[in-house]
Amino acid sequence: MKVRAFLLLLLPGLLCAQSLKDFEKKVTQFTLPNGLTFLVIERHQAPVVSFHTYVNAGAVDDPSGHTGLAHMFEHMAFKGTPTIGTKNWTLEKAALDAIEKVYDRLDAERNKGFRADPKKVAALEAELKAAIEKADSYVVDNEYDRAVESNGGVGMNAGTSEDQTTYFYSFPSNRIELWFLLESERFLHPVFREFYKERDVVREERRMRIESSPQGQLVEALTSTAFAAHPYKNMAAGWASDIENLRATDAQQFYKRYYNPSNLTIGIAGDVNPAEAKRLAERYFGRIPRGPQAPMVQTVEPPQVGEKRVGVESAAQPFLVVAYKRPDQYSPDAAALDVMEEVLSGGRTGMIYKEMVRDSKIALGAASYSAFPGEKYKSLFLFFVVPNAGHTIEENEKAVYGIIDRIKNEKPSADAVKRVKTKLRADLISKLDSNAGLAAELCAHQAAFGDWRKMFTELDDIDKVTPEDVQKIAQKYLIETTRTVAYTYTPPKADTKGGAK
Repeated sequence: MKVRAFLLLLLPGLLCAQSLKDFEKKVTQFTLPNGLTFLVIERHQAPVVSFHTYVNAGAVDDPSGHTGLAHMFEHMAFKGTPTIGTKNWTLEKAALDAIEKVYDRLDAERNKGFRADPKKVAALEAELKAAIEKADSYVVDNEYDRAVESNGGVGMNAGTSEDQTTYFYSFPSNRIELWFLLESERFLHPVFREFYKERDVVREERRMRIESSPQGQLVEALTSTAFAAHPYKNMAAGWASDIENLRATDAQQFYKRYYNPSNLTIGIAGDVNPAEAKRLAERYFGRIPRGPQAPMVQTVEPPQVGEKRVGVESAAQPFLVVAYKRPDQYSPDAAALDVMEEVLSGGRTGMIYKEMVRDSKIALGAASYSAFPGEKYKSLFLFFVVPNAGHTIEENEKAVYGIIDRIKNEKPSADAVKRVKTKLRADLISKLDSNAGLAAELCAHQAAFGDWRKMFTELDDIDKVTPEDVQKIAQKYLIETTRTVAYTYTPPKADTKGGAK
């Protein structure tokens, strides 16, 4: 019998207080003098170790006018170190410094606005291009990646969301020390090589994921409409003009502000000796100096006092999003909101699927999400609907409101809530079924709540949720005055005279 199937049979009694006590025996937690926290869990089933570095900073922390910067720095973290990725670091560093000096002069001229000298701008742009080409000539492409892969590393990747940035991959257990060296070096001595080449890559990613995607355009319209002040209004991809003007010096400042050891959490899961891991952590990561505490976002979204609506012209498949303001993940209502999400759209038993997809067939797909685009700050509880052929946005929107009215007026059944609790327990087991998933969950809960045990105790909070609680939460948060509706619509067809029909 597979491990996961066996665990599912034990669901009724799994992850209780005794399970937490048993789990605690396998987790070693320590914090270096510089503030960096490590969580190590032994799993000796295979000679493999998964590593997960969690940076408690994401797109929500992008400085004004520099959206996309957290994502940009994520790309830079794979560019190597002063010893990996270069033919001659001394010459390369001088060339990189020269780029920024030319760029400073170019920015100074451009900032003159209408008084800028076009010929001088053109000359500086040519000089900048030459300086970049010279610096790039010292680069050994993808040497950091090859160092990982040639030593058996797999799954190397990273991700930037609104609330965090993560870096992860796995190594054979006999290459653990190499991971400590490589990972510490790229955060101790980050090198911003090929920054402007990579900036073009990030700009192209935005083009593909948002500008060329009806769903991406819709989601961007939703967040920029729903949030008037809070930086959740900005997509993690960043705005095009911001990306196009990002500087390597901006990335350096972001690194100094948010990549302090106290803002990092590292999870290690697999065939590892905790004492050896601590020794290596002290040797390699202990070199990173302690920095100032990373700041939280100070902007608070003002209360919404009326429905907002935004339409996005698109000839593609229509989409509808209905969103409501909700509190952050630290709210005592968070567990009930999670349960409500599952009651509404938990697979084929959810109200939305049964009524809109299975029975009435007015939608091809329909779901709800308890927290979007992040959870660290007040965010959105949203419904996402894909209308079926022959059925309109208006028809689907009306159906969503009908379901909302029912959950506000009729509490869900005890059996429905019980199924949700069982499913949420199963979801956690699924996440803990691999070394990579376990390392990620440990880090996420430690960083968000200051205690990795929250991934167990949050299930206790969910167990306390009653059908009456779900109904009260719906009445409290699914209200018209905090609603934002985003939808796509087909552009009008032009008549033969060039007008619109």
